[in-house]
Amino acid sequence: MTESGIYEIREVNHTGVMAYIYDLQKQHKASTTISRNAASIRAFFKFLVHTGVVSENPAENLELPKTEKKLPEILSQQEVELLLEQPDCKDHKGIRDKAMLEVLYATGMRVSELLRLRVSDVNLPLEYLQCEKNGRSRTIPLGKPARHALQQYLEKSRPEMVGSEQEKILFVNCSGTPMTRQGFWKIMKAYGKQAGISVEITPHMLRHSFAVHLIENGADLASVQEMLGHSDISSTQIYVKMNHRQLRSVYAKTHPRA
Repeated sequence: MTESGIYEIREVNHTGVMAYIYDLQKQHKASTTISRNAASIRAFFKFLVHTGVVSENPAENLELPKTEKKLPEILSQQEVELLLEQPDCKDHKGIRDKAMLEVLYATGMRVSELLRLRVSDVNLPLEYLQCEKNGRSRTIPLGKPARHALQQYLEKSRPEMVGSEQEKILFVNCSGTPMTRQGFWKIMKAYGKQAGISVEITPHMLRHSFAVHLIENGADLASVQEMLGHSDISSTQIYVKMNHRQLRSVYAKTHPRA
């Protein structure tokens, strides 16, 4: 801050810090960049106060530009269909992979929840799964494709793949032990590439797609919140914003007087 005539750290005050923030804005720096800079300054002066170098933190109550929350990436319904068609169900691995992908998209589960599922959590006759997280349990319905894929896996493949009859986890790897996050990530990435989908697919992308596609097709927000396991409905509302943005995009492209 020598340009402002400040040469000692003790001379820095709130006005000086704000002037630096305004200068970053004048340079058209991104709001996320400005926020990171401000956080670093605040942490630095907090340390100086703690060590007795200065008596107060001039960055304590900075007014920062609001950062726009980035909307999550999703797949179109056509891309999801293409992804789900990729596993070759002629062998046990393909049958298992098909079941995992179908269940993930049908339920909107987190990948950690999917991989913690036990065989006893599956109710095929009534077409639902029981999902537990942090001591809370929720019931999520299954569609017919996911139910069929799970039935094929449970009847044909899992008995041949599982390493021990005592294993309770639903999805196992080729060694017969529980599937890991890294293992599932690699499987999904490979199928995305095989399907020719341009974006790099992540497990959470299917969760986001599940939510947006439900809302696109008329699901109410409270039901989507329940199926996703969100404790606060504000976490679910982002998908409404995404749907509105998509509707505006479709309108702009297709309406003759847009």
